[in-house]
Amino acid sequence: MSFIGEGRNVRAFLPFLLSVDIFFDCGTAVFAMSQFAVSGLELWGGLGFAHSMKPDFEFERAAHARGFLRVAGVDEVGRGPLAGPVTAAAVVLDPDRIPEGLNDSKKLTKRARERLYEQILQVADVSVAHASVEEIEELNILRASHLAMVRALEGLKTPADYALIDGNMIPRDLTVAAETVIKGDARSQSISAASIAAKICRDCVMLSLAQQHPGYGWETNMGYGSKKHMEALQEIGVTPHHRRLFKPVHNMLYQDK
Repeated sequence: MSFIGEGRNVRAFLPFLLSVDIFFDCGTAVFAMSQFAVSGLELWGGLGFAHSMKPDFEFERAAHARGFLRVAGVDEVGRGPLAGPVTAAAVVLDPDRIPEGLNDSKKLTKRARERLYEQILQVADVSVAHASVEEIEELNILRASHLAMVRALEGLKTPADYALIDGNMIPRDLTVAAETVIKGDARSQSISAASIAAKICRDCVMLSLAQQHPGYGWETNMGYGSKKHMEALQEIGVTPHHRRLFKPVHNMLYQDK
């Protein structure tokens, strides 16, 4: 896909592009884009049209057309927090029973996520898996998130023969055919469903940990580095559920050494 616009609009477009080749010819910029993402509802500048990105079933249909029967969407949540596991989900949707309103879990309200999660469980094959804090520290957060993805796929009731992986990297230990989908939770309904399942289940883990370790605000910040969480680290200290190699926690442990 390519777009042509005046050179003065180049800076306006750049925040929206994931992969861009720019060629200047007499003040005109030609944008040859392999992939692009839209922030919000409008892509403004020289394009002059609004675009709303909502997930659909096109990636899944394309895989079905190539002969794959069970296409799983895979997503993870929890790479950024200072505490708790990283969680992944794999979801195989029934093309005839796709819940209405699927979207990136971050774009949904808590109530909408919970409603959709219950619907997903009723009509889809769903598997959720975690990688522990210990595994995050041993492997690094990227590899640990990939481990959780592989475990989620392995936990499906009936194995998938194709996987749509959110992001730009296929886990190295994946044993099924797969493709990556950048911003997949906003583009593929199966990945959207996986993002919802992963978010709901990780939140449940953090709510349980919050009861065991009060004071950090995990019931609301879900382990992310909120003000309350950072203050509690200073006042209460580090728990076994903190990621000790993450910089804020690491600095807390070794600030006096």
